[in-house]
Amino acid sequence: MSEEPKKHDLLGLILRVGLFVLIGWLSLQIFGIILFWLTGNKVITATMATFAAAALANAITVRIYERGQLSAIGLGWAKTSSREFLLGLASGAGAACAVLLLPISTGAAFFAEVPASEHIWGSLALVFFVLLFAAFGEEMLFHGYAFQLLIRRLGAFATILPAAVIFGLAHMGNENSSWLGIGNTMLFGVLFGYAYLRTSALWLPIGLHFGWNVVLPLFGANLSGFTMGVTGYELRWKTTDLVSGGAYGPEGSLLTTAIVVVLFFVLHRFTVVAEAGE
Repeated sequence: MSEEPKKHDLLGLILRVGLFVLIGWLSLQIFGIILFWLTGNKVITATMATFAAAALANAITVRIYERGQLSAIGLGWAKTSSREFLLGLASGAGAACAVLLLPISTGAAFFAEVPASEHIWGSLALVFFVLLFAAFGEEMLFHGYAFQLLIRRLGAFATILPAAVIFGLAHMGNENSSWLGIGNTMLFGVLFGYAYLRTSALWLPIGLHFGWNVVLPLFGANLSGFTMGVTGYELRWKTTDLVSGGAYGPEGSLLTTAIVVVLFFVLHRFTVVAEAGE
């Protein structure tokens, strides 16, 4: 290949990824301002603004460059989609349970009653749907069109690791963030990228993401620095922040570091690499 086509390909790649990032970033700012003004709730604002920005960035770039629909980024429903989503859901939820039940069973953590919402079932339903939208939004934003384009052009290693670092750094503004928490978030970013690589679809990483996220609030634990407090119970710890994660929540603990490593083996064992073009 001559030098000129190489430069042309590189410029095209930069323009496509750059447009995706620009639309995503601007949309995130605009939707964030609007949603916080409407709700005054940081969790709803962060999750729904991310979902809206990711959907818009993917829809526009896929339409412009691929003449396709949003389903083209790995959201099309295939015969393996339900299995992938359920595998991810079970693995993410099971990993969260393992991280929490071990300290509870040894007395390193315990439940304490706290004031609960007057409409507990409505609050639980709201948290469920908000966290589901959060999983869809973050996966579309960090592992959507731009990520998939870079994997095709640059390869898995050159794409997954940088995307994971950006994913982790994006959480630095969360309340009570810690270096271990951000490091674990980067590990999750690698895991979610690997989940996409195994299946060439977003259903497995979305299931993993949602399964992990939804279990922590149900146990009364903080999620990425956010306290949701919908069940009337709060998980309190009698151990160090390295084990509990401190105010950031279990994602800032060494227990989470270990369980993410286990999840890599689970994905390798229970998934089959998708054939090219599937």
